[in-house]
Amino acid sequence: MIGVLVSGEGSNLQALLDDGLPVAAVASSRAGVRALERAAGAEIPARAFELGEHPSRETRDTAMAAWLREHGVDLVVCAGYMHLLTPAFLDCFPQRIVNVHPSLLPAFPGAHAVQDALAAGVPVTGVTVHVVDEGLDTGPVLEQQPVEVEPRATLEQRIHAAEHALLPKVVRELVAASGWSLPAPGRRGRYGNTVPERPAVGAARVVRGAGLRPAGTDDGGWRRCAR
Repeated sequence: MIGVLVSGEGSNLQALLDDGLPVAAVASSRAGVRALERAAGAEIPARAFELGEHPSRETRDTAMAAWLREHGVDLVVCAGYMHLLTPAFLDCFPQRIVNVHPSLLPAFPGAHAVQDALAAGVPVTGVTVHVVDEGLDTGPVLEQQPVEVEPRATLEQRIHAAEHALLPKVVRELVAASGWSLPAPGRRGRYGNTVPERPAVGAARVVRGAGLRPAGTDDGGWRRCAR
């Protein structure tokens, strides 16, 4: 089952829910955010793990990982999660963390990818779903979606639309590879919501050979969830 890490609005979480994916629990680094409301609306267990309520980041991450495990989480999806994860969390999910990033990695890693792409004057940027490793947005790429920069006024909106299409697609493929039964897009999801057909946003680029190992294999040094 999927655990989703969030910190704010939760639009990528909503995209996963709308696709009918088996989200078992949602953990947030902040209380009172829209993402937690989205989880509650879907009747999914959700909880905030704020740093101020724990003696250290390590103890917070230990508690968060244990809570996710209690809810049967095997695959973690970072969907706008803004805190770095410590080994206390990462070692609980070796090779089982993915992240969505708003650029065509390895170009423009980090927290300001859209602004960096605009400043660089590139004609095309995009979205990447990648495996999380010890670096900042350096893990193996699972799939990418290019997005034209112009018109600049709508770039962030189009980046978000690409994220909302690509992240559920890749996660659905990972879940299916794990042998779980899933509803097809356009049918009823796990919580009774109607799963819409994915909008066409252009041709995605798949990087062959990248992927997740089964849980329990060598962890390869997981250290970071960049977004």
